[in-house]
Amino acid sequence: MQRSLPVRLLAAASLIAMSAAAAPALAQSAEEPIGTVRVEDEGAFAIQPPKDDGYRAERTTTATRTETELRDVPQAVTVVTSEQIQDQAIDSMADAVLYVPGVTFAQGEGNRDAPVFRGNATTGDFYVDGIRDDVQFFRDVYNVERIEVLKGPNAMVFGRGGAGGLINRVTKVAGFDDLRQLHLEYGSDNHRRGTFDIGGGVSDTVALRVTGMVEDSESYRDGVFLERWGVNPTMTVRPNDKFMVTLGYERYEDERTADRGIPSYLGAPVDTDRSTFFGDAGLSVSDAQVDAFSAAFEYRFDNGMILRNRTRLADYQKFYQNVFPGAVNGAGTAVSIAAYNNATDRLNFVSQTDLNWYVDTGSIRHTILAGVEYGQQDTSNFRNTGYFTDVGPNVTSISVPLSDPSLSGTTIEFRQSATDANNSGLAEYVAVYVQDQVQLTETLQLVAGLRFDNFDVTFRNNRTLDQFESSDDLWSPRLGLIWRPTEPLTLYASYTKGYVPRAGDQLSSLSLSNESLDPEEFDNYELGLKWDLRPDLTVTAAVFQLDRSNVVVTDPLDPTRSLLIDGQTTKGLELSASGRITERWSMIASYAFLDTEITRTVGAGFVESELANTPEHSFGLWNRYDVTDQFWAGVGVIYQSERWAAVDNAVQLPDFWRVDAAASYDLTDDVSLQVNVENLLDEEYFPNAHSNNNITPGAGRLFKAGLTVKF
Repeated sequence: MQRSLPVRLLAAASLIAMSAAAAPALAQSAEEPIGTVRVEDEGAFAIQPPKDDGYRAERTTTATRTETELRDVPQAVTVVTSEQIQDQAIDSMADAVLYVPGVTFAQGEGNRDAPVFRGNATTGDFYVDGIRDDVQFFRDVYNVERIEVLKGPNAMVFGRGGAGGLINRVTKVAGFDDLRQLHLEYGSDNHRRGTFDIGGGVSDTVALRVTGMVEDSESYRDGVFLERWGVNPTMTVRPNDKFMVTLGYERYEDERTADRGIPSYLGAPVDTDRSTFFGDAGLSVSDAQVDAFSAAFEYRFDNGMILRNRTRLADYQKFYQNVFPGAVNGAGTAVSIAAYNNATDRLNFVSQTDLNWYVDTGSIRHTILAGVEYGQQDTSNFRNTGYFTDVGPNVTSISVPLSDPSLSGTTIEFRQSATDANNSGLAEYVAVYVQDQVQLTETLQLVAGLRFDNFDVTFRNNRTLDQFESSDDLWSPRLGLIWRPTEPLTLYASYTKGYVPRAGDQLSSLSLSNESLDPEEFDNYELGLKWDLRPDLTVTAAVFQLDRSNVVVTDPLDPTRSLLIDGQTTKGLELSASGRITERWSMIASYAFLDTEITRTVGAGFVESELANTPEHSFGLWNRYDVTDQFWAGVGVIYQSERWAAVDNAVQLPDFWRVDAAASYDLTDDVSLQVNVENLLDEEYFPNAHSNNNITPGAGRLFKAGLTVKF
């Protein structure tokens, strides 16, 4: 079932070549434009990352697949700009969303990114330059220009998934401006990290760039380490002002301790030192390797049409093994320990081709998108259970004292049990979509789009040799009305629908009991405003209701069957502000109110339970003040109210405040020194969980010093 890498490379090259060859032919055939046309603003091609001003972003290509001002996107979108990434010393996805309203992070079992969008947990809703990047691992930001967080279902643009939202990383690509930068960091717990960014034009038509990173760090958690490195060379070819091609390759490796935190007792995290590791840190490891090839081209026609293609071929190899805590006994004196490992290999091939057309028909202006997307995802999974052979040949769980829960020297044999995963699957999809952004009047705009996906999954259980298949035809509408009563103010109303196919967002759960069931559905109703209080300060607000239906549960009368039922709802309010209050004072502010509820289930179930890792209230405020042209200082405050560790609402994580700070000084025009402090007041807190007995204790006060040299 697995396709070979050369075959995929040949397919990618052929598709790119055919699309590129078609561009001049289309240009020649479109001699007579229909109606009065307009073209995009002169400047950078859309396949180049937008240039943001400080903490405020103005444009996006991702949200609509057209060059659009953020104020004209009828949904809540937060952009984490390159300046915010630098000022807050962000190096992970979890850090990136601290000031994004409506988004939190779960623990991810210590081996993967696990965002929670408006109460909906996911591990697959990640994208790179608008292309799916869905394997479970921890992502870095060394090669990232900006991070775009889109809230609500996004199926019309991105296809399946994205039910509560998604995260898109816009990468740094070669441009014609010279870049020479080296950044070195050292901090608490032997944090050691270095990045570089070198590039520029090598001729009038060709530019090269390479970004890289290496990190070797320890942790406030006993026995926990992190080692990772990445390199991402890119090339841009621009033979004229109508045509541009970018090519890139990334090699990324991440090895770390798979840390599943601490258990709970009597409805709260156990009382233990934040450094205590439950289980065996030496045998708990997560290793991810990524090889990704990317290509994009853009051709601008004289009649207002723009043709774009993005293609990505990515090979992922992921292995993790953990020895982790379970439940504490009734007396509160001992905790159970279990173990397993899991390996996942996936090969993704995705190609998107879009045609944008900017045209006037009488007094009405249109920005038309028509496109096609094709993708294949070849996946294999293999899991082993850990057996504690010192105790017995078939013992899969042991009990250790709660006062001394760290194992050392225990013999654990990993082998496959009768229920462990051993499967392979092929997902293949073809999608077509069309969208029109219609300027009805000077103040009123309509956005209407529809996407059709044919999504097929073939799934094989290699233990039983059973094979399952599912095929879904997914229709994904998008409708938005945008009113600009005055130039600085935009009001919008929107409706979107999204789906998660029956195989799940990781394509790993198809079985006889669910292969014929309909996909989960997500419907989002949203009202919002986007207001430029001043040219460089934007305030946004959104109220919404996100309904999830067609949720699958196990039949309480027959555990071999699944039932399709209604599911859950999230009602909420999101507020944000970003930009400059004065020329020297920059800020980011966010607030979210989320009311989540399980609306219906089967049997006893969890009716009226609240969703996990979703605080009812969350707040963030970051301020930076440029004291002089060489020196700035910043302080940030984060608050999250109580939230549940799991959907049964049996264990509650307490609310917390966290204060961070930073300062930077330019020693010369080319050398700067920056210091960041996390948890300045040394607050004891628990930022997230995976379950009632996998809870992450937050770090104490951490320092990080960075030196940046331009040459």
